[in-house]
Amino acid sequence: MFVDQVKVYVKGGDGGNGMVAFRREKYVPNGGPAGGDGGKGANVIFEVEEGLRTLMDFRFNKHFKAPRGEHGMSKGMHGKNSEDMIVKVPPGTVVTDAETGETIADLVYHGQRAIVAKGGRGGRGNTRFATPANPAPELAENGEPGVEREVVMELKVLADVGLVGFPSVGKSTLLSVVSAAKPKIAAYHFTTITPNLGVVSVDDGRSFVMADLPGLIEGAHEGVGLGHQFLRHIERTRVILHVLDMSGMEGRDPYEDFVKINEELKQYNMRLTERPQIVIANKMDIPGAEENLQAFKEKIDASIPVYPISAVTRQGLKEVLYATATLLETTPEFPLSHEEKEDTGVLYRHEKEDAGFYITRDSAGTFILNGARIEKLFKMTDFTRDESVKRFARQMRSLGVDEALREKGAEHGDTIRVLKYEFEFIE
Repeated sequence: MFVDQVKVYVKGGDGGNGMVAFRREKYVPNGGPAGGDGGKGANVIFEVEEGLRTLMDFRFNKHFKAPRGEHGMSKGMHGKNSEDMIVKVPPGTVVTDAETGETIADLVYHGQRAIVAKGGRGGRGNTRFATPANPAPELAENGEPGVEREVVMELKVLADVGLVGFPSVGKSTLLSVVSAAKPKIAAYHFTTITPNLGVVSVDDGRSFVMADLPGLIEGAHEGVGLGHQFLRHIERTRVILHVLDMSGMEGRDPYEDFVKINEELKQYNMRLTERPQIVIANKMDIPGAEENLQAFKEKIDASIPVYPISAVTRQGLKEVLYATATLLETTPEFPLSHEEKEDTGVLYRHEKEDAGFYITRDSAGTFILNGARIEKLFKMTDFTRDESVKRFARQMRSLGVDEALREKGAEHGDTIRVLKYEFEFIE
């Protein structure tokens, strides 16, 4: 089965916890702190594996949780860093954040890597907190939590040339005769429901990758039929071969088909219209095709090259392949995302710093502290030790949490909740 879009959950490894320890050696009085730092948590890394062609493996395995770092040890020994989790993906995979829609990585060539979920740093041991005022601190940090997120993986086929056209115009047949690809061919619409790739070799030694993509219909840019499944795969192609059925066997006008397909490409992504296009007038071995071809040429722009062929009899194929290979030599790659670059200088703006938390209240009157920054501090605090609890209270005060709670109406004895834990507000 060809799978070209999946949503998966990824989580970087948490950092190892720092340790509270002291030197206890026979002839070393007042040995001082000796707790080591925790090790770094593993990153979740996506790496391109050339042999993969589909996202099928991710259909059933949708959770990737990297191992955490080793905890710190006594005698000042640091915990071991965890080895990164490597996840193999096929070339052409675009990874986006499911929540924000931001593109995290566009993975194209073999061996290319991208960190999708970063591991957390290790917590500091009590050795790090020693000061002249407090030379023997009973204070250590828990490891930093790793990044967790849901990502959408989208496979966009890596092909130099894309065959477009309505269903049953002969795209699969054309691919089968110019390459070693064996697409499913039958006389009904949507025989092709997944992209087929083939390497095409020209007589002069040049070669390129051609993709037979699922047939388009009107409304494809809105997802009608196989719309988006088709259109996402043409985004990477550099040259479009527009296959038309010149015989008119199914009662369709070749010119109308040509206009409709180009409109779908334009509506889906304006940049698709930048790609050079060659029109292939197929099924020229059928009576009536010559008359239809003449009528078609009178209607279209004279600058668009039209090549009459018959994929079945292989008439005219050599000329098309030569023209395509030549056009590819002068056609650059098109980036998937188009960013406007301004020639102006750098503009600096003052932006108010994010507080790192926000306060809500539930039906029972409990004040709830939310926010990535406050939750991170909470997870990195060891609440089994008084010094760590006092440090967390100071951190909240420095963030402005106490003042914000008072503004929200919090009074002495009110309940404050962070994640699943509750505290009492004390003036």
